[in-house]
Amino acid sequence: MIRPRTMVANEQAAESLATAARRMAESLCEGFRAHDDGRYADAIEAFAEVDRGQFPRTDDRLVRDGAAAYVDALWAKDEVEAAFRDETGSIAVEGLADADWSVVRGCFRRRADALGIDPAYASKSTLAWRRHKVGGDYWTPMQEAQVYELRAALGDDRYPTKPNDGRSGFGPEAARYALGVELHDMHTPRHWAQAVDVMTPYYERILRSHRSTRSRDGASAPPTI
Repeated sequence: MIRPRTMVANEQAAESLATAARRMAESLCEGFRAHDDGRYADAIEAFAEVDRGQFPRTDDRLVRDGAAAYVDALWAKDEVEAAFRDETGSIAVEGLADADWSVVRGCFRRRADALGIDPAYASKSTLAWRRHKVGGDYWTPMQEAQVYELRAALGDDRYPTKPNDGRSGFGPEAARYALGVELHDMHTPRHWAQAVDVMTPYYERILRSHRSTRSRDGASAPPTI
């Protein structure tokens, strides 16, 4: 059976969007792996690639500044933790919980300023990362932080828009991000592959929004990322 040309075109567009989203998910994971390995420059490049897809209308210099600020937050977190590690590598949890995390928060604020994210993103991200290390509910502030980032990336301050049922949640994308962190914590190739699978629809949601905006503006879609 010969399929209509429009059906073929739609399938090709969907495939290219999924491919671009998966590449972003892979770059995100590569950024975290680069951090785990201490590869600072590689981490910036990986996260910048993700942010170019998330914020296509933002000047590339600001995109790179935002990615670098995120990586600086990771390295600042490591420095805070290092002060409370003993010779065996164990962390004094109580001391770390009461430590000064303002440098980490400042890095997140730089990212927010560069990419037009609500400043509350910085305090929520810092709280999430501190609890992630010392214990406690880190997933709630982490999802709250991602809602702010998603709103900036989507250009939609109403996100998440949901039906009447379950309106108190943070949206599926923010939940995917928290799950991605859980998968990262396992540190196995199998879980890394699952993290890519989990995060691909996250970026599909963002890319689909960008393409819808371009369509409304009457502009043609750019080449696949």
